[in-house]
Amino acid sequence: MTADDLRETSAALAGRALELPELARAGTVAAYVSVGSEPGTLALLDALRAQGVRVLLPVLLPDNDLDWGAYAGEGSLARVQHGGRMALFEPAGERLGPDAVTTADAVLLPGLAVDARGMRLGRGGGSYDRVLARLDRAGAHPALVVLLYDSEVVERVPEEPHDRPVHAVVTPSGVRRFRQEP
Repeated sequence: MTADDLRETSAALAGRALELPELARAGTVAAYVSVGSEPGTLALLDALRAQGVRVLLPVLLPDNDLDWGAYAGEGSLARVQHGGRMALFEPAGERLGPDAVTTADAVLLPGLAVDARGMRLGRGGGSYDRVLARLDRAGAHPALVVLLYDSEVVERVPEEPHDRPVHAVVTPSGVRRFRQEP
């Protein structure tokens, strides 16, 4: 995709996501900054902030768990290289601890694909599996939403016993729901 295609896709994705009641009524949203060829998230992060939503962004820890920090605009992000993997954009400010995600009303999850059952295929590092387990242990039930391109919604992805379905996937062309709202 060209830079213009990516900008248009990012804007369309943000518009679709902001139509979700789960995001419209959220006080806190845990999200992420897209990297590489992932659907762009900065437009959505900025729109959420403009609506007064507290946006939490992940900070990758050495054990692949996630700490969290507040998003205060694109200028508050630091580019961090994690070993031989791609660089991530993380909040440069105060660390809020791994349990901060349990305060979120909605969690936006990255993924490679989601299937017709709402099962998400991640990148294999287990970071978001830990986040989902932490939410379960805390008795927290935020809306779980994956942001993808239309072509990444597939018939079936591999599943492991600890995997759980998400509530919805947002693509540039629309929203598909898999479960009732939490």
